[in-house]
Amino acid sequence: MQGNGFKLGVIAAFFALTLYYLYPTIIWNLEQRQMSTFSEEERTQYEMDNAEKLSNLKENILSLGLDLQGGMHVTLEVGTPQLILELAGSNRDNELDEVVQLAQEVAEENDTDFIDEMQLEFERRDSDARLSRYYRSESQNITRRSTNDEIVAFLKIQRDAALDRAIEIIRTRVDRFGVTEPSIVKQGQSRIVVELPGVDDEERVRNLLKGTARLEFRTGADAQDFSNFRNRAIEFYNVEADSSDSLNLSGPSNALLERMSFIQTQSPYVFGYAMAEDTAAIMDLLSTSDIQRLMPRNTVVLWGSRSIGFEGGVEQFALYGIRDNAELTGEVIEEASIQFDPTTNVPEVSMGMNSEGARVWSRITGANIGKPIAIVLDGYVVSYPNVSTKITGGNSSITGLENVAEAEDLVNILLSGALPAPLRIMEERTVGATLGESSIQAGFRSVLFGLSIVAIFMIVYYRTGGGVADLALLLNIIFILGILAGFKATLTLPGMAGIVLTIGMAVDANVLIFDRIREEQRGGKTMKAAISAGYANAMSAIIDANVTTGFVALILMSFGVGPIKGFAVTLLAGIACSLFSAIVITRVVIDYLTRNKSEAVSFG
Repeated sequence: MQGNGFKLGVIAAFFALTLYYLYPTIIWNLEQRQMSTFSEEERTQYEMDNAEKLSNLKENILSLGLDLQGGMHVTLEVGTPQLILELAGSNRDNELDEVVQLAQEVAEENDTDFIDEMQLEFERRDSDARLSRYYRSESQNITRRSTNDEIVAFLKIQRDAALDRAIEIIRTRVDRFGVTEPSIVKQGQSRIVVELPGVDDEERVRNLLKGTARLEFRTGADAQDFSNFRNRAIEFYNVEADSSDSLNLSGPSNALLERMSFIQTQSPYVFGYAMAEDTAAIMDLLSTSDIQRLMPRNTVVLWGSRSIGFEGGVEQFALYGIRDNAELTGEVIEEASIQFDPTTNVPEVSMGMNSEGARVWSRITGANIGKPIAIVLDGYVVSYPNVSTKITGGNSSITGLENVAEAEDLVNILLSGALPAPLRIMEERTVGATLGESSIQAGFRSVLFGLSIVAIFMIVYYRTGGGVADLALLLNIIFILGILAGFKATLTLPGMAGIVLTIGMAVDANVLIFDRIREEQRGGKTMKAAISAGYANAMSAIIDANVTTGFVALILMSFGVGPIKGFAVTLLAGIACSLFSAIVITRVVIDYLTRNKSEAVSFG
């Protein structure tokens, strides 16, 4: 054992560090096993009493991937066409709308770049036309004289910036949501892949990811003009029964009255009320060119985000008349928190504005005393309070929330910021906890089966040396899990496949060493001399094999995503651990077994 003191110290330190990083995982699983025997009430109480301890453990455990513990896999696409139209601002016209729509259809059909298709379609209509009539940017030096290629390059920069910003905002929202080890990566030019292990509330996550958080404060429509518009729109859709049809005994029909209800005491700012299933049809009726000509100037209609209860348990949504321009946007919000109404204990979101927002808010509320101001979130009216007095502190609140979870999500979205463009869910997969549990069992069985086969072969073929290699192999697996836990990596099903592959690679080094030792013994060398020569002569082959495999793992880790990256991370950790265990640990053990000249170790 002379000369192995340093090696023993390194092995002991590495083993202690591994146990340190795996300790939270071991305790967490013991806690989960204990809590599984509790009733639901006992479990809830135990989690409340030990919230801090469980939270600290969960933050440091070896995390399992989506395929092992269940969760959601969502592919999102940034709405590049909407972003391009918004960048045009007031220069937008019908021709640009048509070009964008056709370019979007062609890009989706041919799987090509939307912005390139937009340029081709624009120039196809008029080869001399310039996109600079729609876009300007002093910071990017985009002027009236900019060429179409320069405009396209500018639009692509804006799209990339929007995608990066969307990833940052989604990551902030997910972190606030409390998901452990989420995966959020860019895919292609306009897509984001999000994996959320352990999540089972699909609708809540869906809304959290898609919500653009476009918060706007708008004033209400002119009460008299909007009331007149409502009456004229109803009259427009009055249709007398066909008198030539003797079987038609019905009176006049009205497409609006058939789908909407009106009450005597309704606000002059409310067009009417409708069931959820009728809202889309009503918006179609009110979007016709004839009705739009009747609409008061600078006025639009938007649905409320929450239904209103009427007699008989009927739930209907209100359609509000508001101004089409926003007086303030969510950019002025600096603070957002959950508060509870002191009388009803219903949650609401309280918001605080910056100095500029507070100044404008004071002017708006002062000019609209006795009138409503709409708080609009993502195109829906979430609150429509009447202003009773001028508000100078820059404070406001959003009411009408169903529960605390919804209030928490709204605060999360407001504090994270608005998405630069809408997101569309392109693909969504949910892995159930049961399937995840079966994957864990299948992966564990595969690792155990592979380990057993290799261990039996090594003992049968290499005798005592094989037993030493098996000991190193067992420590190798423990070291891999410790490294994954220490670097807060996520263990996935492909990662377990990487561990199985590592098992074979780990003993491969010992096979080379032991065969060289046997060759040296056949050449007449003593046991200790054969061992020294075997390790020395096999080293180059071992290093070559592991380094080349390591390079492949690095490439996969750098360019791969999802399962491929999980496999590469585990494989890379396995290579490092297998080299350490095969070269250092086995040598220390074999040196100990042959410490006396009279003692020998069988290598088959």
